[in-house]
Amino acid sequence: MIEFVPLQLVDDFLLNYNAGQAVLLLFGLSVLATIPLGSRKVLSLNAIVFGLVFVLTPVSLASVSYRFLGLALLIVAPLLYATADR
Repeated sequence: MIEFVPLQLVDDFLLNYNAGQAVLLLFGLSVLATIPLGSRKVLSLNAIVFGLVFVLTPVSLASVSYRFLGLALLIVAPLLYATADR
């Protein structure tokens, strides 16, 4: 009998994709989760955190293009935070 193990589902998902694609999916889902809050500051803090994650992810796990995405987020997100009212 095969038992249900959630970690096997995560492992099966990650075998088909690299770490950069998985983090990009998490970033997209977190942006969708912050939209109902209506706060640009929360959205920009979220982008700063994921920018750091993209930059600090080793190149062996994700391609260089994700590092450039992280740099872009680290440049744009503080500007968004500074101009946010709430």
